[in-house]
Amino acid sequence: MKADRRHLLTRAGRWAVAGGWALTGLRVGRAATPGRVAIAVPGPGNLLFLPVTLASRISADHVEGLELDLQYVGGGPQAFRAMLDGSCDFSAGGFSALALQKINGQPVKCIAPLTRVPAYTLLVRSAFRGKVRKIGDLRGLVIGVKGHVPGGRSTTQLFTEHLLDQAGISPTEVNYVPAGQSFESQYAALASGSVDALMGDEPFATRMVRQKVAYVLADFHDLQTTRKEMGGLFLNGMIATRDDVIVRQPELVEKMVKTVQRTLDWIARHSARQMVDALGPAGGEEAESLWAVLRRRKNIYNSDARFSQEQLGAAERFLHASEKTTQARAFRVAGLVDDRWAGSAP
Repeated sequence: MKADRRHLLTRAGRWAVAGGWALTGLRVGRAATPGRVAIAVPGPGNLLFLPVTLASRISADHVEGLELDLQYVGGGPQAFRAMLDGSCDFSAGGFSALALQKINGQPVKCIAPLTRVPAYTLLVRSAFRGKVRKIGDLRGLVIGVKGHVPGGRSTTQLFTEHLLDQAGISPTEVNYVPAGQSFESQYAALASGSVDALMGDEPFATRMVRQKVAYVLADFHDLQTTRKEMGGLFLNGMIATRDDVIVRQPELVEKMVKTVQRTLDWIARHSARQMVDALGPAGGEEAESLWAVLRRRKNIYNSDARFSQEQLGAAERFLHASEKTTQARAFRVAGLVDDRWAGSAP
């Protein structure tokens, strides 16, 4: 394991120089004893949150004097719960799901964006091919979504509810069940028939289609489609922390944001193949599916790592349309974002 880690760090170092990382004033020795920081992450392997895993693999965290301790969980709500319980100080998850936590009185803030689009794939079990041709045909079926905890639904459920509502299907006309965050759990849910459809993740969706367990009903990775359907690019994957961490350890929050910025810059400067090599999946179908997806979808990531007003506006409109309560309708996402480190863009 140590030998593999040294190999990855050496390779990442070569790519850092080739990619033009700003390492001025930093020496290898400074990263020798980084501070360990726990972060709860949905996964592993979810395309939305690959930058968090990649940060550790290319040692972007070490450059900032951190060592990320990745704690994989079954969905964004579980990640937020771990952060709020004090098991960790940071979490990754969906922006809209974090907004629900804030609306419910939790002391949370979004500190860094990861993606520019929803980055979900709506899959239907192969047995329904020819029967389910559009979203409106999902009425009466069982739909798999990601984790749920008291006081919060996952962004996948919010997003699915929104799509169904647009198709004239009320929340009571389908049954939602948890489908997990890993390829194995999502595959098992579809293959066993415990769900009929699934708001799934890449690269898992590509693997399941190739294995003929499901087919794609709708894809929400394309930038132009997102602008057309949601009125703008849409903030989904992001990094969050608690209010008290910002107050007590602003320098730690800054290091976390800089780690994210370095990683997103690395993604923008490197190829899909280099990403796969750095992430180091087991190989075979797993690696091939990841490469196939990243070749087409690497632009889902926020290359400048700033908060986009276009994305925040689309996210706020989505939240108001998805949540019918007076409290949610009055909510403004500006109160959920602390952009002092990441910065903002139009």
